[in-house]
Amino acid sequence: MDLAHPAPESAVIESAVVELAPGKLNLALHVTGRRGDGYHLLESLVVFTRFGDRLHIEPAAQDSFAIDGPFSGQLDANADNLVIRAREALRNAVPETARAALSPVAIRLEKNLPIASGVGGGSSDAAAVLRCLNGLWNCGLDDDALREIGAGLGADVPMCLAAQPLTARGIGDSIEPAADFPALALVLVNPGVAVSTPDVFARLTRRDGESLPPLPRTIDFHSLRNWLETTRNDLEPAAREIQPAIGQALAALDKAGSGFSRMSGSGATCFGLFETGNVAKRAALAIRAKHPGWFVAATRSMPSQGADGERQG
Repeated sequence: MDLAHPAPESAVIESAVVELAPGKLNLALHVTGRRGDGYHLLESLVVFTRFGDRLHIEPAAQDSFAIDGPFSGQLDANADNLVIRAREALRNAVPETARAALSPVAIRLEKNLPIASGVGGGSSDAAAVLRCLNGLWNCGLDDDALREIGAGLGADVPMCLAAQPLTARGIGDSIEPAADFPALALVLVNPGVAVSTPDVFARLTRRDGESLPPLPRTIDFHSLRNWLETTRNDLEPAAREIQPAIGQALAALDKAGSGFSRMSGSGATCFGLFETGNVAKRAALAIRAKHPGWFVAATRSMPSQGADGERQG
């Protein structure tokens, strides 16, 4: 299956490369089963947003890693960070005879996405490192090779490498691009709380939900909203029990005029779907004014390759 696509919003600034690590949104998420090893089987419609973390990477005299940005205080720049693990995984994937030619790199992570918030921040950061260093080091690894490396870092990393509208199945390892999927006008809201993914799964009362229905033949704001009304996020009820503030975030989106509101992933970030970008921006301003301590961002999702990215106004 061909998931080749241009890397999202990468840019070269002098000798440094800046790579976007987009936010990942689960527009719908059904839990359909559980494997013998304990991993849950999922079906999810996923899009990626133009708002996200940013990786600044450049050749250096020695490897280094630093974190700044609004949510930097919640992360440690140690060897357990997915950014460092992705750097070392790519380095180790290169034949040992060629490894010495790989220059040390200085990596700075601009952390703009909330931590433990259901938008795939760490996985998207790792994917951005793999994409960026594959080019900077001239590794020449194809998409399949990068996905194999990414899968060793986390179930969400392969889909974050794709960074385009897709349906993910299994534990996230089976990925099918969504064709002719337009850009969506969105508002992201996190009420300032983190949610533990294992805690959410532990509270599930049902693990055998039905599959996602087929996507509409033509996808626009109205057809997608109607389709979403027939789907669920099976993790939302459990997450709302753990963090009732999620319900407040969803209510704020509805009050601001969202055409459809839902929690993403295991929470606590929620999204609202709006008919145009201008309406989304006004809604974000209204929510931010009433809840200045919350994370609020108006953004667009990335369209599928070749789709009309301006369809949503």
